[in-house]
Amino acid sequence: MAEAGAFAFEVTGRDPASHARTGRLTTPHGAIETPAFLFCGTKASVKGVSPADLRAAGTDIILANTYHLMIQPGADIVAALGGLHGFMGWDGPMLTDSGGFQIFSMGHGSVADEVKGRRGQERPQTLIRITEDGATFKSYLDGRQLFLSPEGSMEIQRKLGADLIVQLDECTPFHVDRDYTARSMAMSMRWGDRCLADFARHDDGRQALYGIIQGGVYPELRQECSEYTRDRAFFGTAVGGSLGADKDQMREVVGYCMPHWHPDRPVHLLGIGGIGDIFAGVRLGIDSFDCVSPTRVARHGWALVRGAPGERMNLRNARYREDPEPIDPACPCYTCRTFSRAYLQHLVRAKEPLALNLVSVHNIVTMNRLMREIREAIGGGTLDALERAWIPDTE
Repeated sequence: MAEAGAFAFEVTGRDPASHARTGRLTTPHGAIETPAFLFCGTKASVKGVSPADLRAAGTDIILANTYHLMIQPGADIVAALGGLHGFMGWDGPMLTDSGGFQIFSMGHGSVADEVKGRRGQERPQTLIRITEDGATFKSYLDGRQLFLSPEGSMEIQRKLGADLIVQLDECTPFHVDRDYTARSMAMSMRWGDRCLADFARHDDGRQALYGIIQGGVYPELRQECSEYTRDRAFFGTAVGGSLGADKDQMREVVGYCMPHWHPDRPVHLLGIGGIGDIFAGVRLGIDSFDCVSPTRVARHGWALVRGAPGERMNLRNARYREDPEPIDPACPCYTCRTFSRAYLQHLVRAKEPLALNLVSVHNIVTMNRLMREIREAIGGGTLDALERAWIPDTE
């Protein structure tokens, strides 16, 4: 069991056939049953849905983004208006990332896609330089030069006021070699020590700090960094960085970390949220996940559906033009209780803003339902059967 003031993490159950476990993560703003999924409120807003929608959908915890909020509206404004909880009207647990992923992924242009195994997308580069002191980069909003150090990341996250915060690290892309990855990882570990020291100087019991496991796709580096987080006074562990070129390699890389991270601390997998990936991560002992995908795909007319090919339904498809059925007859969400596939297809094709809200609400409820059923299956030893129900082509 991990404890730090008002924070605690307790393992409450284990799957007999894997490393999957259930747990209870306690924070000053409430407790989260794990495994859990964190919806991304990148700019202090989960796109298209209100805090009331999130609560009605059974959401326990959300995530906000340090990088975007330091640029707009600025951490001082958020702090003056009650921190993120008061600013955005959310009274439940929250996590903020360190800002590192966005600085380095957006700074390198297409690296965000490489980190997650995607290719062929180019973005303007905004990173100016990385030194031992920190990262210098340009604001994507107005081009002004900004600097973020480990201590600066801690200060901004204190002002934002989330319950769970994350050390600053360099998020290396897939294409860099082992030597660069090793040097970067060593610097991220030194940054982690600086984050811990700054956190300890200002700790008032309202936040808890996660360390990040880096090391790219290299087993020995992942082991070294996992042991680093294990041996430092972090409350929790986050798995980050390049996870490989495809889903199989991603799962392999997470597996490199698993034997070496602290067994009693909560473990978070950063930026991964596919249904199949969640089942794989849960079996490796991951306690929480975050990803923009449930609401991002909703904005393009994709609805997540238990048992659907490819995990989701394309509401733009002409086959739904006159379909009176809900997205998922077994789903209890407001969207499925009230509207037909035909109506939703009309809204999506007409680019009506209501489509964003209704499909997002459905996807949020579906992800919360998935995590609830996973917790029940771990307790009942039926995780394999549940995965086959959600992903019928699972071998």
